[in-house]
Amino acid sequence: MLGGGRALAPGRPYAEALEPEPGLLDRIAEGLAGRLLFPVRDALRDPARALRGILPMVECHAAAFATASDAALRARAEALRPLLRRDGAGPALAGECFALVREAAARTLGQRHYETQLLAGWALLQGRLAEMATGEGKTFAATLPAATAALAGLPVHVVTVNDYLAARDAAEMAPLYRFLGLETGVVLQGMAAPARRAAYAQPITYCTNKELAFDYLRDRLALGSGGSALHGALRRIASAGPESAALTLRGLHFAIVDEADSVFIDEARTPLILSAAQGSAEQERLHRQALDLAAALAIGTDFALDAAERSITLTEAGRRRVGESMDHLGGAWSSSRAREDLAVQALSACHLFQNGLHYVVAEGKVVIVDESTGRVMPDRAWERGLHQLIEAKEGCAPTAPRETLTRITYQRLFRRYRLLSGMTGTAAEVAGEIARVYGIRAVRIPHHRPLRRRDSGALLCASCDEKWRLVVARASALVAQGRPVLIGTRSVAASEALSAMLVALAVPHALLNARQDGEEAAVIAAAGQPGRVTVATNMAGRGTDIALGDGVAARGGLHVILTEYHESRRVDRQLSGRCARQGDPGSVETIVSLDDEIFATHAPRLVALLRRCGPAGRSGFAHRLLRWLAQWSAEGRQAGIRAATLKQDRRLDHLLAFSGRGE
Repeated sequence: MLGGGRALAPGRPYAEALEPEPGLLDRIAEGLAGRLLFPVRDALRDPARALRGILPMVECHAAAFATASDAALRARAEALRPLLRRDGAGPALAGECFALVREAAARTLGQRHYETQLLAGWALLQGRLAEMATGEGKTFAATLPAATAALAGLPVHVVTVNDYLAARDAAEMAPLYRFLGLETGVVLQGMAAPARRAAYAQPITYCTNKELAFDYLRDRLALGSGGSALHGALRRIASAGPESAALTLRGLHFAIVDEADSVFIDEARTPLILSAAQGSAEQERLHRQALDLAAALAIGTDFALDAAERSITLTEAGRRRVGESMDHLGGAWSSSRAREDLAVQALSACHLFQNGLHYVVAEGKVVIVDESTGRVMPDRAWERGLHQLIEAKEGCAPTAPRETLTRITYQRLFRRYRLLSGMTGTAAEVAGEIARVYGIRAVRIPHHRPLRRRDSGALLCASCDEKWRLVVARASALVAQGRPVLIGTRSVAASEALSAMLVALAVPHALLNARQDGEEAAVIAAAGQPGRVTVATNMAGRGTDIALGDGVAARGGLHVILTEYHESRRVDRQLSGRCARQGDPGSVETIVSLDDEIFATHAPRLVALLRRCGPAGRSGFAHRLLRWLAQWSAEGRQAGIRAATLKQDRRLDHLLAFSGRGE
């Protein structure tokens, strides 16, 4: 097995790893190692030192491959296939493969892998999490382990966070793979089942984490997912044909997860649920009644709202009022548990979910916005009637309620790969959790060129109005110098409000958010041109490579303005990483306000204290303390949610195992 790998799970319809559930002592040991032992050890020595042994293995083939013909290189690629399958990708064979891929890339793409990319490729092939600074070429580095594993006969899944990146990367790297005799597939949202099956049948498949997860769930559902070994044996006996005929995937062999912290951490807060429509003529009337009830309930008296936990709880008075108001309507309202749950869901729809932040209304439909990426998720819906309640709130035509068919968490899905690796620019904050949950350890890859990013400082304003005035003034001044400016906002609503201010002041700019996702490629392509202002949500924060226009580097490069801290420090670092890439100059500054949601939600007492202190309360130290407290609180809560999600998923799997309805 390449780089080791997990043991195969017995009795599975296709190759995937055994997913052992660690005991209490194992979890304690993993936690201590992830949080204490590994960080201390890596701090005492260069964690990339052990990877450097691959470099001489690559260089010893460089001269011969440089003078070889295209036909000779292709012949050598074919000759390596049986050797890799027999002996695995040890340093010698992997070094030769890397040298071959590097030479092929120079001929087909006009690019040649740097030494640091060779180190990253070797880390990925060994099942590690490679932390590379933004702009260091993670996508290109991934071609080294992907091609090596594919030549060895392993189906390779290169997983990224959105369709734009999956399609872009597959198209850009396809000529390299084709030179080596390897075809690529790409799985995108909306593809039909035969096209998906054909894409996964290729040696290397680019896909998003969501599409991969739901394709896996569909396979499990087609097999009668979950259940005991007895259930599986009975299904095979009763089956009229081969189980594999209806399957989309070929197994979970080797995954290279790009933006791994986003997939493993940010996306892991909620389980992935495959559901089917469940019609009911009474639902629309029921949801309207629930919203009318929610409008009549008073916060503090009838219900308590915890913004940090994103939860609503009925008080005793609220429960009595719900019962007195709705019991006479009969139906679902006659059950105390059902009516209270419906009331809480309606209150959540009204108070916890905002248009322009958590969702947008497009073409008469409520479409969820991924808070960590800023992208729309048209194929996703909230469960337990929440989605229909929000549709009713917004006056949209209701969709049919959904019945859960099968479910899984990302934590459990990716642990089933026989070999799992990842790459990201921001792993440090969550490296311990990733090691503990997914079993892969992070290694920091050094920079190829010195980092030339300049931090212009941070400013804490008293109000949002003051913040936006300063942001517009700062952007205007930089545009006058001929520099491009990227302004990052946290929500669709904030991006549109800022855009309106720029329009009123006749400042030309481009807007990129969930409503303009079709224009993403064009907006990103122009974002580095002289005097260009781009207002964007998190859509521009990951995976986007903004090329600088003529003369921009001499003027100082791209300038990034962060206008609101996110709940994760990693998301802020990703946005900052859009500038000063691959040795280019660039700068970043932060302009935030005490009115920002993250401060109001996670550090309200400190905000109140700083307001009383006036301008003196917005000093550098106070600002840093406020940011640390708010993000520390938010990250801690999110970690708790992820742990609870995984625990709940395992519990449900055990409860439903005998019935055959696991996962």
